[in-house]
Amino acid sequence: MNTFIRYKLILLASLFLTCCGEEQFSINYGDLSTYSAAGHLQMVVEIPAGTNVKLEYDIETNTFPVDKKNGKDRVIEFLPYPGNYGFIPSTIMDISRGGDGDAVDILLLSEHLPTGTIIEVLPIGVLVLEDSGEKDSKIIVVPIDESLRIMRTHSYESFHSEFFEAKQLIQLWFLGYKEGSVIKFITWKDEKAARIEIEKWSIKK
Repeated sequence: MNTFIRYKLILLASLFLTCCGEEQFSINYGDLSTYSAAGHLQMVVEIPAGTNVKLEYDIETNTFPVDKKNGKDRVIEFLPYPGNYGFIPSTIMDISRGGDGDAVDILLLSEHLPTGTIIEVLPIGVLVLEDSGEKDSKIIVVPIDESLRIMRTHSYESFHSEFFEAKQLIQLWFLGYKEGSVIKFITWKDEKAARIEIEKWSIKK
């Protein structure tokens, strides 16, 4: 199938899932595996690139409601998300092992994808932060399908050397987007460290 047509079908399917009621969801995102049948890491998009509204997957309802803070919808009063933000399915950052109790966070560098999109991705690095005293890692990825990449990069080395300014912008964005939290930069790590981080929190099925 032509790559462009396949991409459009992904978008149409995701828009259908996002726009219809809860009962229309045919995919249970909580049952997805960390890796696709082809062996590639996959992610679920919660917040599309260029969005300021904080959406978060609810495993009990299998929907993506707006996150709440002090009873109000969370809207990022900052620049919009610089990539498609979401989670890696079948991962949980166990609190007893130093995690925050949520799935592993992931940022996809690509064009805008609708909420609910499932896409195969390639890790190129991990941004390690400290959020209010707790370690907070963001896995940075690009699409497996090279025709969908907005950056011709496949590794941390090429990301750092060829797209250094973009890397710095991502770092600065995460340091400033979260009102009321003290976020500190710890370090950047490569794709190998990203995969180790994913495996650390993966739920084996």
